[in-house]
Amino acid sequence: MKHLICFLALFLISGVGSFDLVIDEIPDEVENLIDLEIDGFPSSPKMRNGRYQRSTSDWGYVGDLVEDDDKIGLYSYKVQSTITSRLANTMIQAKMVNNAKRPQHIVFDVQVPKGAFIDNFTMDVNGITFTSQIREKSEARKMYAQAKAKGKAAGIVRSNALDMENFKTEVNVPPGTRIQFELHYHEMIRRKLSSYEHTVSVKPGRLAKHMEVDVRIIEPQGLRYVHVPNSLGDHFDGITTISKGEKKAHVSFKPTMAQQRKCPTCSSTAVDGNFVVQYDVNRETTGGELEIFNGYFIHFFAPENLDPLPKNILFVIDVSGSMWGLKMKQTIEAMKAILSELRAADQFSLIDFNHNVRCWRDNLVSATPSQVEEAKKYIQAIHPNGGTNINEALLRATFILNEAQNLGMLDPNSVSMIVLVSDGDPTVGELKLTTIQKNVKQSIKDEFSLFCLGIGFDVDYDFLQRIATDNRGMAQRIFGNQETSAQMKNFYNQVSTPLLKKIQFNYPQESVSDVTQSSFHNYFGGSEIVVAGKVDTDNLQHLESIVTATAANAELVMETLRDVEELDGFMKKDRYADPEFTRKLWAYLTVNQMLAERNTAPTAALKRNITKSILQMSLDHHIVTPFTAMLIENAEKDEIMLADQPKDPRRGCCPGTLGLTPNAPNNNRGIPPWANITAVPVSFMPEQRSPPVSSLSINRVDNDPHFIIHLPKSQRNICFNINSEPGKILNLVSDPGTGVVVNGQIVGAKRTENKKLNTYFGKIGFYFKNKGLKVEITTETITLKDGPYSITLTWADTGHIIRKQLLISVKRENNVTITVGEEMSFMVLLHRVWKHHPVNVDFLGIYIPPENQFSPETHGLIGQFASEPEVAIHHQTPGQPPEKPQAIMEVKGNKLTVTRGLQKDYRTDRVAGTEVQCWFVHNSGKGFIDGHYRDYLVPHLYSFLKKP
Repeated sequence: MKHLICFLALFLISGVGSFDLVIDEIPDEVENLIDLEIDGFPSSPKMRNGRYQRSTSDWGYVGDLVEDDDKIGLYSYKVQSTITSRLANTMIQAKMVNNAKRPQHIVFDVQVPKGAFIDNFTMDVNGITFTSQIREKSEARKMYAQAKAKGKAAGIVRSNALDMENFKTEVNVPPGTRIQFELHYHEMIRRKLSSYEHTVSVKPGRLAKHMEVDVRIIEPQGLRYVHVPNSLGDHFDGITTISKGEKKAHVSFKPTMAQQRKCPTCSSTAVDGNFVVQYDVNRETTGGELEIFNGYFIHFFAPENLDPLPKNILFVIDVSGSMWGLKMKQTIEAMKAILSELRAADQFSLIDFNHNVRCWRDNLVSATPSQVEEAKKYIQAIHPNGGTNINEALLRATFILNEAQNLGMLDPNSVSMIVLVSDGDPTVGELKLTTIQKNVKQSIKDEFSLFCLGIGFDVDYDFLQRIATDNRGMAQRIFGNQETSAQMKNFYNQVSTPLLKKIQFNYPQESVSDVTQSSFHNYFGGSEIVVAGKVDTDNLQHLESIVTATAANAELVMETLRDVEELDGFMKKDRYADPEFTRKLWAYLTVNQMLAERNTAPTAALKRNITKSILQMSLDHHIVTPFTAMLIENAEKDEIMLADQPKDPRRGCCPGTLGLTPNAPNNNRGIPPWANITAVPVSFMPEQRSPPVSSLSINRVDNDPHFIIHLPKSQRNICFNINSEPGKILNLVSDPGTGVVVNGQIVGAKRTENKKLNTYFGKIGFYFKNKGLKVEITTETITLKDGPYSITLTWADTGHIIRKQLLISVKRENNVTITVGEEMSFMVLLHRVWKHHPVNVDFLGIYIPPENQFSPETHGLIGQFASEPEVAIHHQTPGQPPEKPQAIMEVKGNKLTVTRGLQKDYRTDRVAGTEVQCWFVHNSGKGFIDGHYRDYLVPHLYSFLKKP
């Protein structure tokens, strides 16, 4: 009879750093433990010492295992991940056998991604299962102490934590023992540099008879691509398989034992590294994607096709003596590359500091090629020495930014940031970290951000995390090695392209609750903002969101509407999708947000309250946080182990989050009252004047272009068609007095029908010369252009663009309304056809109210009727057919034969349309319009009509 001697260690340590291991008086022998057979596993369930022992026949044949000198065989090593809408659930399982003739340690040592939440761990020793539960840390320690007093505790381990996290379990087992370890954790995969990257550690340590990495991706938005880089090395070329569908993908890596070997005769494994899966999703809407399921909603927001905002950036670089050598060399290399990537619209400067603080320039300068080259020369000449005066360096940086703003040197739409690079704690000047944090907070303005890069392990990363989060930025640890330069450039690339600022998410308060952070200082290209909350799906059919933000050349208001049951069918059909993904994502975001808030809590009382909330969330959702511990025990609860993770004072507790934007009262018009619009000042929001719905009071061009001109004085509608060639551009409105142009470009059907090629408007351009704004509307996109800047929405969006008192309102797959102050408005209607139709194509219609305040100089096919001509219609006679009578129309000195008929107004019914009676003028409106229709052809989409 042998006794099992085991202990559990939970290490949260750096992959390259050291750790401290403290084991509190683990007894040499623990009484009343499991009596294990030496010669192998029983093949059927048995009772041993009153305990139920499960069959382990699922292992199958365990022969042919390759053993190292320690005679420990690895039967199988499996990593299984399922990603459901960015929520990755990962299981790592190892089955091992001690084939030695003596007891020895079997180790299960895996890396867990930083920020992941461990939620379960089980251990099966010859059929005896140990399971885990999450308890409040002091309670778990108390339970462990009680068990220890009774001689039933196996051990306790404390460890220091840095950036990378290791989970390590070590069990001393008798000969012949089979043991299975299984760890579960989940994480939210964050988008960086336009890609989601899921990384799992695959370090079995020895050859496995069965090796498998299995990743399944389920993304309701649809998958744009799936890529598996060769992160494990060329040794495994061609082994990974990828199966990709529209919304699902399966990645499999199953090397045979022969493929695992470092060489044909080697007994060691070449599998040692990270297995990486990269992917991105489809995005149809600028307003983001709402996913609603099981009483929670997740809002994914990652707009594209936006011009970058100009940035004002100050690099604050530690050049103290500790930076000497490789760290400084790598920093200089990175900074030279970063400076080369600055845009012409950016402003920048450099500050380097040791015990003194030096400025390359005392103020911000434009990122011209000559200035960038001068800055590179300055960086190259740096020689590290002396102490570290972080406080004065950061205060100098905030002073330069504040002074630039006070002097009006900063573009109102620009983004201002400070990037601190340091490898150690302050040693000169102000040394108290809380005072430095307070000083920076007081001096930096609300619209500035601070980003911190901590190099190596001597830096107080927790301090950098706090000071960055406190000032609307984030921190990242950079390892001081050969990869320092690449890591710095990678971090800079994440924040180098600000696309939006002052982003505010709004939801109806009566329908949602417990919403995570909903105000964000900046949005950077290639990233993603995620907001989650609870939603009352029992009393709600649709959930609406409104996002407001400031772009490079406009204010945006983007609306999204989703059916609360839209995902139900999809989720129920997929057996791999996690039905709890919305709840887990909400909990993940909420706990991380509370951890960040706790870091910057101004009072001890507030910190205690936040700690209580974190603890309750940890227990409710069964996750390990700095305030909980994991108890591992057998079914009879008479053998207990404790996995403890004390908080490391030099480690940030959570991923960086962007600073909150204070809420402001809603004074905007045309927006639901529950939408708290902070990003759009009232002065930017003109009253939206949609063209009137009455079919008798509007000028319109629709279908094959059918023109309907409404004459308010005589209350008549006059119609005519224009049959031009595809590609030609017709002027509809040309008003030099107000500086307004409206032109339409012709598009043809796919082929002729009845010897006639139908033509339509496929593109419409608006030019507001006095504002310097152009709007281009196609059947795919709506684009606002302001000089070199542009912003684009698609017809899949519902939202608003506001710029210089011009409001563009997009109604998803329906229409666009352009409103110019109180003076004029236009509506463009979208007509979709079946994309496989053999003849028809998508096209646009335009509706222009006669009330628009054009000047007397206005002309164009529609604009000329702003001054209504005298029209007389007489001598009406029956036509062929009778319902289409003919008459004589006198207009502009011409007598024309016209036919009474019906045309369509599609504003209220885009499929069937509403019939409108009108008098039809033949021959492309000849005699009713001035001159010939060819006189209205213009060379460009924004050209004014030339006077005859």
